[in-house]
Amino acid sequence: METKHTNKEILVQGLKKMAISVLCMFIGPLLLHIAFSNQEKPLYIPILIVGIFVCSAAIFIAFKGLKTIMNSMFN
Repeated sequence: METKHTNKEILVQGLKKMAISVLCMFIGPLLLHIAFSNQEKPLYIPILIVGIFVCSAAIFIAFKGLKTIMNSMFN
């Protein structure tokens, strides 16, 4: 009978993805706040687009990180 163990290398990859996601979760709203605070400036649209992209990336990377962590535990 085979015992189930967590694959530690895959778990570390998942935790790295989650760390990147948390970083993006702070940077994205910060960029959005900066963009909305300076609507009259010429860099309003580029900063807004980058902020939306970083927020979307945070959500995507978080789901990928959770999936990787689950795979390390249950595969």
